[in-house]
Amino acid sequence: MRQAIVTPNEDRIRWVEVPGAEPARVYLHGLGSSSPVYFAAAAAHPLLAGRRSLLLDLLGFGISDRPTDFSYTLEAHADAVAAALDEAGLAGVELVGHSMGGAVAAVLAHRHPRLVANLLLVDANLDPSVPVRRPGSSGIATFSEEEFLAGGREEVGRWVGPIWWSTMRLAGPEALHRSAVSSVRGTVPSVRELLHGMDIPRAFLYPQADGELPGTERLRESGVDVVAIPDCGHNIMFDNPEAFAVVAAAALARRA
Repeated sequence: MRQAIVTPNEDRIRWVEVPGAEPARVYLHGLGSSSPVYFAAAAAHPLLAGRRSLLLDLLGFGISDRPTDFSYTLEAHADAVAAALDEAGLAGVELVGHSMGGAVAAVLAHRHPRLVANLLLVDANLDPSVPVRRPGSSGIATFSEEEFLAGGREEVGRWVGPIWWSTMRLAGPEALHRSAVSSVRGTVPSVRELLHGMDIPRAFLYPQADGELPGTERLRESGVDVVAIPDCGHNIMFDNPEAFAVVAAAALARRA
């Protein structure tokens, strides 16, 4: 495990690092998750192994610190990860982000372009959405922060089931709520528009069962490799690890 101070109050982001060849590969988890849990098997797959790999937990989640005075917006998460990568002496990394972590990854690539040479988004949040009472960021965002801290967190725990809750329960309550609200609100320009405007290799993986990704034609026109993965749900690297590894390895091998 390694760590880096990323705020003026000396809050620390931590990650599990696997040694290997450069350029480094950085994995960012989704809401309520943890990169060592969600990406360890993928990072160790024969098609993806051998690269210096950082399985990084966003501030507020997993093994990282949980400050209560941090905003936890997508932009703040991206800047905190950038500070951690700077501390690790990295630039031009291959960045892999799942769900909310994919949105953070896109914002990071936009705000700190020298740090990212290749971007792989795994069923990431691209657009603003409307809060709806269901598992995930949309449901969490239906609570005010006061409501969430006063009992909403426990209600969400009953919605999401034991696997997701096993890592979600480790998140700081403020981190979980503020991150969900920011994910639903999105960014200006949207994450989708940020993705359109980049000139690095980009790929977007999504479950085939969801039907065609809205806006696929425009994404492809702007150079994004959009790939539907069969036999999986939102957690593609869990549900179909072989297909994930094959597509991810090909996408990450692309160079500008």
